[in-house]
Amino acid sequence: MEKIQNPKHPTQITHYSLSRLLERASYYGLRSLVILYMVGETLHMEDDEAFSIYGWFTGSLIFSQIIGAFMGDLLIGNRKAILLGGILQAIGAFCLSLPSLFGLYVGLFLVVLGSGFFTPNIISNFGKLYLNNSKLLDSGYTIFYLAVNLGSFLGVLFMGYLNEKVSYRSGFIIAGIMMLLSLTPILISKEKTIHQLVKSNSSIVKRILNILIAFFAIGLFWGVYESSGIRIFNLQFQFKEISSFYLSEYLWESMNSVFIFPISLIAIVVWTYVYSHPFFKLMLGFIFGIIALGILFLIPEIPTEQHVITYLVSLFFLGVSEIHIAPVIYSILTKYTNPKYLAIMVSLAFIPTRLFHIIFSVFNDKFYENPLLPLKIGIFAMTCVLIGIISYLLFTKKPSR
Repeated sequence: MEKIQNPKHPTQITHYSLSRLLERASYYGLRSLVILYMVGETLHMEDDEAFSIYGWFTGSLIFSQIIGAFMGDLLIGNRKAILLGGILQAIGAFCLSLPSLFGLYVGLFLVVLGSGFFTPNIISNFGKLYLNNSKLLDSGYTIFYLAVNLGSFLGVLFMGYLNEKVSYRSGFIIAGIMMLLSLTPILISKEKTIHQLVKSNSSIVKRILNILIAFFAIGLFWGVYESSGIRIFNLQFQFKEISSFYLSEYLWESMNSVFIFPISLIAIVVWTYVYSHPFFKLMLGFIFGIIALGILFLIPEIPTEQHVITYLVSLFFLGVSEIHIAPVIYSILTKYTNPKYLAIMVSLAFIPTRLFHIIFSVFNDKFYENPLLPLKIGIFAMTCVLIGIISYLLFTKKPSR
């Protein structure tokens, strides 16, 4: 580790972070309403049909992101792709407010397409702000990641309130307005041009290896995270019933986000002033992840109220693990990818995450029968990755910074 001399984040960081916060608040708020809207009194869908459409909605995002990334990097530019994506999502949200199947399908299609244009391109443009000061990349992307989590948390909370107090339609309209507002910071910010950027000094082989390791690490992490979520959800449900502490159902469900906020703030401050190699952070992330799953493993299948603290400690370590992995992956991609194709590489990073999700979902029936099984598999898988990262750090004589 080394101290960073005169650390200074780009002035445009506020613009991009605010834009991402508003866009995520709109997007996740909209997502939280869609299922309820489909099975509600307006469309009267069966649960199976509604979940099938929702599955198509979420599953299509990976393809739309690849399309949006290629358009942004190769044809229209990242900034125009961001603006187009925001407009498409806003129109989609307004279409969803029309009480009809036509409005539903057109609205979901436009939201998926718009998110595909918006997400990889704004991540790419944000990272380009830091390429002349790559030691602040980890801290910068953590600020960005905090904006994403805060936006999704507030969006779901706000849209849930609107749904309960007003109507679905008002929620979709507000989501569309928020999406348009998210474009304002982008319009007043300046786009980073390629000739201003500094390229990595690493060899092409090492850059490719770093990117492949990042792809595998993030895919496996989210795969383990989602499979262990079965156990977390099971404990969450039981603790809601037996705990003497009154917490709303939404707060129980969002407990991980509650930990993410302070952990992110601490990481932002520390990583702004103290630099360590991103693969060292990945190593710590998998160590904390193993600890989190190990603590969960210690809680019996039928817990008592005394195990609530143990459960919360596990979620805390899981949050620390997430912050050491999720935003850092984007730092690695930004540092070792040709800036001209950064949005494309960001979009491709969603593929291993999806693949690991599919692999782990094959065993969901067994995981529900034995909630401790995904914890065992997760600990084993994360330990293997941890050993691989440690070996890589040891055999790399001069890690590229």
